[in-house]
Amino acid sequence: MRGIHVVGGGGHAKVVVGTLQAAGYSVRAAFDDDPRKQGSRLLGVPVEGATREIEKLASARTVLAVGDNASRKRLAERFRTVDWVTVVHPEAFVHPSVRLGPGTVVFAGAVVQPDTVVGAHCIVNTGATVDHDCVLGDYVHVAPGANLAGEVRLDDGVLLGIGGTAAPGAAVGAWTTVGAGSTVIGELSAGVVAVGTPARPVRRASGD
Repeated sequence: MRGIHVVGGGGHAKVVVGTLQAAGYSVRAAFDDDPRKQGSRLLGVPVEGATREIEKLASARTVLAVGDNASRKRLAERFRTVDWVTVVHPEAFVHPSVRLGPGTVVFAGAVVQPDTVVGAHCIVNTGATVDHDCVLGDYVHVAPGANLAGEVRLDDGVLLGIGGTAAPGAAVGAWTTVGAGSTVIGELSAGVVAVGTPARPVRRASGD
């Protein structure tokens, strides 16, 4: 099996590396633009250099291990020649009818139920649940312990914060952040930061 390359050298990358290893992949190297991380190791995997090194690895099997949604989008658009790997932790449950986009990672303890569609470079984080018939756009992050009921729609770049919830049929517009522990009931517009129960916009988001 050809080795996997990881873009990112922080805490989120450590969990991605652990997920890859648990799923039986050989992780060859990680890359990060922070000089303080270069030369370090993530669960035994060397952080070999800056992300520009990926450009030299045509068709390399790669995972973006960066938690920030906008940063993942920029990196995905920058590295167009790599082979984006979709990874599911063996202790997650993903129903066979689910469609996962390229580069998406499903962490330990997560549950994704029937007929859900998940876009590219999404994160379904530790212990998160996504129920039936949900639709997640590209670059979505469902944070640890967050829960989506059935038929929820999260458009591109949405962050549903840790412990957040979305009621049945709720919808969140693109690049909106839903704060930790907040509950989405109904619809939230695009490009806002929303908090509370029910979640209400408090300011504009910084954008993608």
